[in-house]
Amino acid sequence: MGLLPVSGAALRADARVREAAQGIGARYGVDYTDDQAVTALLTERRRSLEGEQRRPAAYLGLLTLMAGMFLPFGIPLSPVLDAHLFAVLGTAGGLTVVGAALLVHARAQWKHALRNGPLAGYREVLGVARAHGIPLAHIPPWLEGRTNGGGGTGAAPIPTYPPVEPAPEAPAETETALSPSPSPSVTVPAPVPVPVPPKPWAVSYYEQTADAGGWHDEVGCLLVLAGGGGVTWAVTVGTGVGFAALLLVPVAIWVWLAGRRQGREKEELREEALKYVKELQAAQAADARVPELSPQLRALLDDHH
Repeated sequence: MGLLPVSGAALRADARVREAAQGIGARYGVDYTDDQAVTALLTERRRSLEGEQRRPAAYLGLLTLMAGMFLPFGIPLSPVLDAHLFAVLGTAGGLTVVGAALLVHARAQWKHALRNGPLAGYREVLGVARAHGIPLAHIPPWLEGRTNGGGGTGAAPIPTYPPVEPAPEAPAETETALSPSPSPSVTVPAPVPVPVPPKPWAVSYYEQTADAGGWHDEVGCLLVLAGGGGVTWAVTVGTGVGFAALLLVPVAIWVWLAGRRQGREKEELREEALKYVKELQAAQAADARVPELSPQLRALLDDHH
């Protein structure tokens, strides 16, 4: 089971959230506090939405739209098309309209499947949980109609409700032993929450450096081109000053080696981060309340899936 936005144990821990989740689940026929049921729901709905995006109407609409847009560019290249200019322009306009209509229809069908049914109820539950202060570990982009790594609110964002004050803590339950002689009350210990795995140093460092780097290849190529240009200029003009640009070549090699070393280091840190996310998944399956993931870990989880 993958990492859910929130576990059923966290929803059941607050009586108000549990009651709201049960009421929403009754409307859609899903127990949103059952992790296995939610996992099966998300898996099935994701496949269904991916199937909606791959419908023949979507591909046909895209091809028709492209044909309508690019057909006028062939008029100067073909005497036959140029001889029937108005007919070609009319055909291009018709293809463009038909292609756009097919794409709009396909997207409308996808939005309808995303915004209705049990997924809508699950987003309501997540909104209620967030309003009651329960952290959402990770919201898959597809659940809100966003692309991986894409920003914005998406086609179906998690609803926002006014924040709710925390519930007062209930007094500890006690049980008095029944016997002829008085005896001290026995306190029933509360269930010990499952601990969340501590974040290793390597994961924290990955979060700091995940968005860094990525420029070594470009800079190395520019240095090689600059060195080659200097040599070409020296040979053409006949001056030896341009040969000094050859010094840029070893600099480019050093930059490439530094980039390769940084890439290996980031890959090792990435593996540590993936290992940490799997530990969070196991802790959540054991009813631990997982904190909200950082943007870097969310992006890593999105790419991994």
